[in-house]
Amino acid sequence: MDQYTLNLLIVGASFALYIGIAIWARAGSTAEFYAANRGVNPVMNGMATAADWMSAASFISMAGLIAGVGYANSTYLMGWTGGYVLLALLLAPYLRKFGKYTVPQFIGDRFYSQSARLVAVICLIIISVTYVIGQMTGAGVAFSRFLEVNVSTGLWIASAVVFVYAVLGGMKGITYTQVAQYIVLIIAYSIPAIFISLQLTGNPLPWLGLFSTHTESGLPLLQKLDQVVTDLGFNAYTAQGSMLNMFLFTLSLMIGTAGLPHVIIRFFTVPKVADARWSAGWALVFIALLYLTAPAVGAMARLNIIDTIFPNGPQEQAVEYEQRPDWMRNWETTGLLKFEDKNGDGRIQYYNDAAAGFTETATQRGWTGNELTINNDILVLANPEIAQLPGWVIGLIAAGGLAAALSTAAGLLLAISSAVSHDLVKDWLVPNISEKGELLVARISMAGAILVATLLGLNPPGFAAQTVALAFGLAAASIFPVLMMGIFSKRINSIGATLGMLVGLIVTCLYLFAYLGWFFIPGTNMLENVPANYLFGIPPTAFGPIGALLNFGTAYVVSMMTQAPPQHVQDLVESIRVPRGAGAATHH
Repeated sequence: MDQYTLNLLIVGASFALYIGIAIWARAGSTAEFYAANRGVNPVMNGMATAADWMSAASFISMAGLIAGVGYANSTYLMGWTGGYVLLALLLAPYLRKFGKYTVPQFIGDRFYSQSARLVAVICLIIISVTYVIGQMTGAGVAFSRFLEVNVSTGLWIASAVVFVYAVLGGMKGITYTQVAQYIVLIIAYSIPAIFISLQLTGNPLPWLGLFSTHTESGLPLLQKLDQVVTDLGFNAYTAQGSMLNMFLFTLSLMIGTAGLPHVIIRFFTVPKVADARWSAGWALVFIALLYLTAPAVGAMARLNIIDTIFPNGPQEQAVEYEQRPDWMRNWETTGLLKFEDKNGDGRIQYYNDAAAGFTETATQRGWTGNELTINNDILVLANPEIAQLPGWVIGLIAAGGLAAALSTAAGLLLAISSAVSHDLVKDWLVPNISEKGELLVARISMAGAILVATLLGLNPPGFAAQTVALAFGLAAASIFPVLMMGIFSKRINSIGATLGMLVGLIVTCLYLFAYLGWFFIPGTNMLENVPANYLFGIPPTAFGPIGALLNFGTAYVVSMMTQAPPQHVQDLVESIRVPRGAGAATHH
C-alpha cells in the first residue's frame, strides 16, 4: 500500500471517530453546549484539557522552534507548564465555585457592570481568534503534506472538519472528542520519538536519550549537536539568549496560560470545586507526557536533518540536490521546504549565512548563501520520514498533528460562541431569547469565527507557536489581571477593572500591530520586525507582562480614586475565596 493511501486511511479513521463521538454526544441544551451539564469526570476532564491545551503549537511547532534555536526556545516549555500551576492554584477552583458558564459572566457579576463584561467579551474574542489562527496554520501544514494539497487547501479542509464536530457537539461533544484526540496525539508523538531515540542513542526513553551518548560518534548527544551546528555558523544549540527576554517571554506564557478563556471554561464542566483542582492536576500529568519528549524530538530532528544534508559531516561535501531523499521531495511540493542553487554546483548548501564570523569559511568553500529554507512547523511531521520509519508511523503522526490542531481549535471556537451567544445576546441584547434560539446563535457565531480564523490563517503572522504566543501575550495583558484582582481584591471596582482591561488590551495590540501589521495583515506594519526597532529590546511575543503591569496599575490607581465596590460584591469575593462551611477562627 502506498503512503498516500495509508495516510488517508489512518487520518480518515480518526476523523470518523471524532465525528461519530460528536453525533453521539450532541448537545441538546445550553447547559450541555456550554458546560457539558457539569458532569465530566476529573480524569477525563484532565485528558480533554490536555488535548485542548496541546495545540498545533505544542504538537507541530514547539519542537520545531526548539530545533531551530535550541535552549533559548525552552521558554515555551517553561512558560506553558508553569502557567498551568498558576491556573490550578490561583484561578480554576475559585472560578468553578462561582458556578457560571463563561469568563465574561464572572467579570460582569464580580465588577457589577455590563461594560466590564462587554470589554471582557471583546478581549476574549481577540485572544481566541489570534489563537485559532495558529491552530489553522498548523492544521494547514499537516493537511498540505499528508493529503498532498497546497497549504491553503489544507486550511479549508481543516476548517470544514472542525465546523462539523464543534458546531454539532458543543462542550459535551468536544469534551469526549478531545479525550479521543488526546489518546491519538500522545501515541502519535511518542512512537516516532521512541524509534528515533533508539536509532541515535540506543535509549528507548527520548527524555533520557537527549542526555545520553550519540551512538555513532561516542559523544554526548547535545555535545555532538553543538559541534555540528557551530561547524555551519549557527549558535551553539545549548547557548543562552537574552535573559531579560527569556524572563519576560516565560512570564508572558505563564500568566497568559492562566488567562486563556478556552482553558478556563474547561473547569466549569466538573461537578464540584475539588474536581477543578483534580482536573488541573491530571491535565499536568497528561501534558507532561508530551512536554518531556518535545526537547528530545527537537534536538534529534535537527541532528537528523544536518546528517541528511551532510552525510559525511559538515566539513565534507553536501548531498547533491538530485540525490536528495524522498522526504525533501515530498515537502517541497507543499512550499514549506525550498531550495535555491545560488552557486550553481548542484549541491545543497545549508548554513547560517547571516553569521559574520562564518563568511570567510563559506567563501573558501565556494558557498554564496544558504540554499535551503525549512519551515519550523514541518520538523515534527517530517521526523518519521527523515528517520526512515515505517509508513504506518508516518500516517500516525499525521493523525496526531491534526488531532492536536483540531482539538484546540474546537475549544477556542466554543469560547468565542459562548461569549457571543450567552454574554452578548442572551444577557444583553435579547434577554428573552429561547434556549433553542440561543443554541442557534451559538452555532452561527462559531461558524463565523471559523471563517474569520481561516481567512487570517492564510497569511499568519508567524509559525504556529509564534502566533499562539501572541495570543498568550494578549491574555496576559487583559484577562489574567482582572481575574486575579476579581478573586483576591475586594477594593478593585468596576471602573478600575474596565479601564485596566482596555489599557492592557489596547497597548499590547498596538505594540503587536506596529511590528506584525494591523490585525496581522501582511504589509501593514509600521515598523520592521527586527530587534533594533524593539522598545527596550522587547519583542512582540514577550510584551504581555508589560501590558499586564499597565492593566494592574491602571485598575489599582483608578479604584483608589473612586468609590469602593458595594458591600454585596465584597461579600461575593469573600464567599468565593473561603471554603464552604468554614467557620470563624477561634482562640486556643
